[in-house]
Amino acid sequence: MKELFIKTEQQQLWLEKLATLEETFKKNAQQIDEQSSFPHEHIQALRDIGYTKLTLPKDLGGEGFNVYEALVLHETLGSYDGSTALAIGWTLLVVGELFENKYWEPSKLSEFAKKVEDGAIINRCVSEVATGSPIRGGRPGTTATKSGNQWIINGRKSYTTGSPELDYFLTSAWIEEQEKIGFFLIPKDAEGLSIDETWDVIAMRGTGSHDLVLNNVAVDESDLVELPTYTTGFKLNGWLLLVSATYLGIAQAARDYALEFANTHSPNSIKGTIASLPNVQSLLGEIELELATARFTLYGAAQSYVELKQKEANGQELTTDEAVLIVNAVNTAKHVVTNAAITVVDKAMRVVGAKSLQRTNPLQRYYRDVRAGLHNPPMDDMTIKKLAEEALKQQENKGRSSK
Repeated sequence: MKELFIKTEQQQLWLEKLATLEETFKKNAQQIDEQSSFPHEHIQALRDIGYTKLTLPKDLGGEGFNVYEALVLHETLGSYDGSTALAIGWTLLVVGELFENKYWEPSKLSEFAKKVEDGAIINRCVSEVATGSPIRGGRPGTTATKSGNQWIINGRKSYTTGSPELDYFLTSAWIEEQEKIGFFLIPKDAEGLSIDETWDVIAMRGTGSHDLVLNNVAVDESDLVELPTYTTGFKLNGWLLLVSATYLGIAQAARDYALEFANTHSPNSIKGTIASLPNVQSLLGEIELELATARFTLYGAAQSYVELKQKEANGQELTTDEAVLIVNAVNTAKHVVTNAAITVVDKAMRVVGAKSLQRTNPLQRYYRDVRAGLHNPPMDDMTIKKLAEEALKQQENKGRSSK
């Protein structure tokens, strides 16, 4: 089924390139989880093959993949090792978003493109313990104060995924004198920047999502790269589908394990393997349905997003209705994919039975890892609320127009 979504020869070539890393990444995944260690070697391997510049425009030295094209590869990477995929996925996401929307001044973007071309990785640093999820609109406690031609930044960010390897931290801070949230580009070697290794969780243990600590960090005034007009400090966009693709990849890995187990496990109570048992076939069929539903939702949302962005690129302004529709499509895809991944892993474990709970069995890791998706934005309750609001609004407008 996955092959249906591979559209170009370039995607196929990249899948073959990624496949050279499959054995090593899968072999290391258990140890990374057990030790809660960051996969430095995996990130370097991805740098070496050029994966980190996948979403950088071609004319700036990248591969120029749009979000749909990137999903095909990233889902595959997620099936190799979820922690690695999530850690590097934020770089693909941020780079794709920045250059697609041209958020920064042209000279700053051009300068940064050269860093990405050379393998630099980046993540947005938005979350804070006191504010909860940034998408809910809490004002950051991190502050930026102007001092001459510099900004002095103080604060602490949580869930800074990929922090042990990040070259740049795109950090939100409250600018009191402007009463706005701004984003500052901070290099890893900035004086006063440190990583507090707080990431001690049961899921996605290798993502290095530690706390970023900023103690009187001084950056140039030009490093204030964004002054968003939105109020939450976090804007939903199609590139966030890369996060969902990570969890879909983990679900695919669980499905593959369950199928192999069913085809090879032959208890002496039956003739042949358990693959012939009706209850096992029912579970495997349900897994296939979940994955198909998730994929069509994910790639459908991505394709719609790509088409609308192309419309924008051609000088056509999006209507309010179109903008709302694409946000809801992205939200829906995240909800469907994440919950499908949880269901798929659960059913895979039912196929395998008690063996799936052994620490050496990858299914118990997949079981924990997919649950982390529930806590990536947007949250399920917000998605459902927005869908309800839009449906009610459409019905109200329809009623008015019919009068």
